[in-house]
Order: sequence, then structure tokens, then C-alpha cells
Amino acid sequence: MTEKFVKTERPWNVVVWDDPVTPMSVVVVIFKRIFGYSNNKCTQLMLTVHHEGRAIVWSGNRERAESYCVKLQVAGLQSTIEKED
Repeated sequence: MTEKFVKTERPWNVVVWDDPVTPMSVVVVIFKRIFGYSNNKCTQLMLTVHHEGRAIVWSGNRERAESYCVKLQVAGLQSTIEKED
């Protein structure tokens, strides 16, 4: 009997960083527009960014993470991607 192991790649996280410029209400609107999250989820993510300095707002494959990161940057938010631990 031969066993095959499939190596699965760890997901990539999209991280949004706190900035002193963008109003919190605008961050909520941007999250809602880009990700389609509920108002409650967007508000929770925004508060995490505000209080902790950063929040992981999405996780998945690298290409989509890069796309979301660029969309967030174009909307004026500081964002990066990182490989999940």
C-alpha cells in the first residue's frame, strides 16, 4: 500500500495597519465595499485595527491576498500580506 501526502500551502493573511489619518467610519465602509462583510464584522475589524494596531482582515491563497492588499492600498489603507504561522 502506497500513501501519498499532499503538501498544503499555508494561507496568506491580509493585514491592515492602524493609521492616524483615516476616520474609523471610512475604514468600515472600505471593508464592506472590498470584502462584502456585514457591518458588524467590518466594525469589529476596524476596532481591532484601532486598538491593537493591526488586524488580519482576510486569509487565503496568495494571489487573492495580493489583490485585496492592493485594493485596500488604493482605498487609502495601509495593508500588507504575510504567510500564516
